[in-house]
Order: sequence, then C-alpha cells, then structure tokens
Amino acid sequence: MMKSEIKTAIILGIVIAAGVSLVSVYLGSIEQEAVQEFTVSPVDKSNFRVAPEIVGIAEYINTTPEELNTKIQDSVVLYDIWTYSCINCIRTLPFITAWDDKYSDQGLLIIGIHSPEFEFEKDPVNVIAAMEKHGIEYPVVMDNDMDTWKAFENRYWPRKYIADHEGYIRYDHIGEGAYQETERVIQELLAERAFAMQSSMPSQDLVELESFQHTSSRTPELYLGYKLAAGRSQLGNDEGFRPNQSITYSSIPDTLDTHKFYMVGTWQNGPESMKLESDSGAIHLQYFAKEVNIVTEGVGTIEVYLDGEPIATNYQGYSLDDYILEVSEPGLYNIVTSDVAGTHMLELRITTPGVEIFTYTFG
Repeated sequence: MMKSEIKTAIILGIVIAAGVSLVSVYLGSIEQEAVQEFTVSPVDKSNFRVAPEIVGIAEYINTTPEELNTKIQDSVVLYDIWTYSCINCIRTLPFITAWDDKYSDQGLLIIGIHSPEFEFEKDPVNVIAAMEKHGIEYPVVMDNDMDTWKAFENRYWPRKYIADHEGYIRYDHIGEGAYQETERVIQELLAERAFAMQSSMPSQDLVELESFQHTSSRTPELYLGYKLAAGRSQLGNDEGFRPNQSITYSSIPDTLDTHKFYMVGTWQNGPESMKLESDSGAIHLQYFAKEVNIVTEGVGTIEVYLDGEPIATNYQGYSLDDYILEVSEPGLYNIVTSDVAGTHMLELRITTPGVEIFTYTFG
C-alpha cells in the first residue's frame, strides 16, 4: 500500500514537472516572438545617400547644437521639414508627436526643421507658441535662410526623411498621408538599430489616429502676395496686382469666376500679402472644397459670410466665435469646416485697418 502511494506520487511529480517545462517553453517562445517580430537582413546601402548636416540655423529650440549632434549619433532620425502656418504640415503633427512619445526611448530622434514660407514665421516667439499649441517637445531648428532645406535638396512642405542609425536616408515622403507606411519604416529601422547594438526591439501596434480625408478635387491654394502669386495669379479684379502700391479696388463683376478672389477697399500690394489700408474692406471668393483656412497677420476683426449670410453653425471653422474671427497673432486660422465638399460664395469683411491676408488653403 505504501509502495503504491510512493509510486503514484513519483509519477504525478514527473507529470507536473513535464507540464511546467512545457508551459515555460511556450511562454518563452511567446516572449521571444514579441521581442523579435522583425527579421533583420543585411542591407546594401551603396545607393543610399547620407543625411546632410544641419546648417545655417538661426535658433535651436528644445536643444543645443552640441546636444543635437550627440543625439544624432547612433539614432534613427526623422527629419520633418515644416512651417507652422502650413495646413498640410499641421495635419501631420499629431502623428509625429505620437511617434515621438512612443519611440523616443527606443532610439528614434525627431528633428523639426522649420523652414519658413513667410517673414513672420522667422520669429522664434511665434514658432515656440506654435510648438506649445501642437505639443511639440522634440528638437526644432529654425532654418530661416533655408540652408538646411537646400542641403536636403527639398522643394516641399511638409517632407519627411528618415535616416537609419548609420546616417543613411532610407525613406522620403512628401506631403500628408502614408502614416502607417512611415511608422513601419520607423519600426524596421529601430529593429536594425537594436540588432546592431545587441538589444531587444519589442513588437508594437501602429498609432491609431484619424487622418484628414481630402476631397478628390478642390480649389487650389490662393496667394494674395504678388511675389508668391507670380505665374499663378487668381486675383479677379481688373486692376490686378500693383507691386508695392496701395490700390483701391472699387467694384467687382456681377458674376465671379470660381477659384478667383476679388478685393474691395484699399489694399497695399505686398510681396507676401495684401494689407488693408482703408477703414474697411472685403474679399469675395467662390470656392469648391469642404474646408477653408486663411493665413493672416495683424490685430483685428473679420466677419465671415457664406452664401450671403453670416456663416451658419454647421459650417463654422474652429477658429470662429459665431461668425466672427478675431485675429490676434500671425498664423493659420480655420474659417470653414464641413463634412461634404461643395461650391460656396465666401466673403470676408475686414473691419480693422492693418490686417494682412497671405493665403487661402483648402481641404
């Protein structure tokens, strides 16, 4: 009886030990699979160019030149060429800041290369305010003379280059979109870095954020400065542009062409903007889109009318208070937002001299 119990106990112990071993092996395989999701294969980098040095910087924000140069070494670097009043750049920022939060501790360094389109974007006070607004905590360098822009041979806002931990540019994307593709490249290059440094790279899901859905066709960006509008002028008044002159636009035709803007009042024609000089003025525009933004500077009030009436609640952009836009700082303001694109007559009534309008952008 006693021998039988001992025998049974021994057999039971063996079964339990075997079960524990199998569970350990299984859990270990899960852990191994989670850590090494990516297969790292040798890469021929002979056809990749090395990321150029960051040069000609007017201001370093959230970093110093020495600190930045040190951080670049052995990091996967996402170079984001942007400017803060560009709506296309703004739409990418939630993804970029999310990647910074998610991957900065794993070897990703994001560098915002702020290459300005307008003069007011060269002021560090304005750039820092925009960074705070959009939650940017990674380093930003102010490329006011566009030297780094030129070093990258760039021509677009926004543009993302990703360099691997050895400094080779492995990815290049122009404009918005391709967020999942971009993040997968980040993960792959971080896995290469982890393999080279004999560290682990945990598997992770992709960032889930809603991206802006553009309409298939829409009114193109409209520039109100004569220099920026050269070769693509959409000013509909007969007087046209008169560089560096104050022009009184007194009348507009009964029928307005779509995609053209028509001025009313006395406006100073500048290279980047139209600046109101009379006590009041207006801009009429028939557009096709679901979203309208303007870039403006100065301090004053703009009343927004859509199809002849103060803009209705279901079309009001997030920058409006009822149908009123209070301009307080230079930058981009969203004035029209809707779910469906359509043709509408937009009228801006400016009631404060000194307000400048630079551009309309659409979505």
